[in-house]
Amino acid sequence: MNNKKYYPTALALYFTYFVHGIGVSILGQYKKDFATAWGGHILANGSVDVSIVLAVIAALGLGRLIGYPFSGPISDKFGRRVSGLIGIVLYVCYFFGLIAAPNMYVAYIFALIGGAANAFLDTCVTPSCLEIFVNSGDVANMFTKFSISISQFLLPFMIGIVSANHMTYKTIFIVTGILLAIDGILIAFMPFPPMNTSAKSDKPKEEKMKFTPTSIAVILIGFTCTSTFQLWLNCNQELGKLYGLAKPAQIQSYYAMGSMVAVLVTAALVKEFLKPVKVLVLYPLLSTIMLLIIYFVQTPTICLIGGFVIGFSAAGGVLQLAVSTANSMFPANKGKITSIVMLASSAANYIILNAAGAITKSGGTNGPKYVVLFNVVITVIGVILALYVNRQYAKHAVA
Repeated sequence: MNNKKYYPTALALYFTYFVHGIGVSILGQYKKDFATAWGGHILANGSVDVSIVLAVIAALGLGRLIGYPFSGPISDKFGRRVSGLIGIVLYVCYFFGLIAAPNMYVAYIFALIGGAANAFLDTCVTPSCLEIFVNSGDVANMFTKFSISISQFLLPFMIGIVSANHMTYKTIFIVTGILLAIDGILIAFMPFPPMNTSAKSDKPKEEKMKFTPTSIAVILIGFTCTSTFQLWLNCNQELGKLYGLAKPAQIQSYYAMGSMVAVLVTAALVKEFLKPVKVLVLYPLLSTIMLLIIYFVQTPTICLIGGFVIGFSAAGGVLQLAVSTANSMFPANKGKITSIVMLASSAANYIILNAAGAITKSGGTNGPKYVVLFNVVITVIGVILALYVNRQYAKHAVA
């Protein structure tokens, strides 16, 4: 099969993740604007309470939780294209719905829709890329993260351009919504590769997914690795302010830069000599060390260095490699296993961010520091899980 004819399709699919990178980050960058638009309370110091925006951001994770039980089976049964188009339609609704929402309750509903959109995109893009790039699936899947990182790196510059030209904060939402709609029209007509599923199998009993402790550990890594970068992504600006950083928004650029470098470096390492399961240990371990340094070394510079290192080690493809590893365990159920790992990831998004909100509120001025400690605990659990997975892989290799 000549897979080169599917490369334009892969490019269009990667673009959906470029837009997704903006979708999951932009609310965190415009907390004050949205809190004001949605009727947030004015605090004693005159600033607006942004906790309602954090609640809406957390709803993205809940939306993913709702979407994945449907998106995986739909992808495997009706095709990757169907799953992708559903995701695009929902994401366009998310972008336009948020800027039209009169209060946080309506915004919450659109955030749920945005989370469901992410679920349908995941169960389209990841299996499709694994089926297009058959011999380099791990690397191909990591480039979904690269697409996200590029947009997250460019986002602060986009915001700067919008601000310099005195345009409304809604501008980026409108532009990305339109671009995604155009991309959806292209995807509707582009060719997709044959699905690598067991749909034509003569042995239906073999289609049942049998979970082992190892596969469950990989799924749980989806929870822990997502927790690491989501906690940092949504709470780093408050930490930067606490540590005296003049422009906390810079942390986002360093974070995105780190994740982009990581994808390129890790892709090269995985392609040549490093097994993906090794990365599942090394990168979270690096994240743990960096988070501890950030907690004890409280300077503005460490926030920027930390942004790069956390971007590299936590958001540089660990989740994508966990998904690829899980897919290798269930080759006949790519859509379903992708949705299951991402369910764990979504649970992290919802549970961990709500917990972070509670920690920030109860911790007072030191709340952001306590969130860092909380992040350390979660990341260490991820390291332990990855060590177990590596041990099991080593046993099978010897056997």
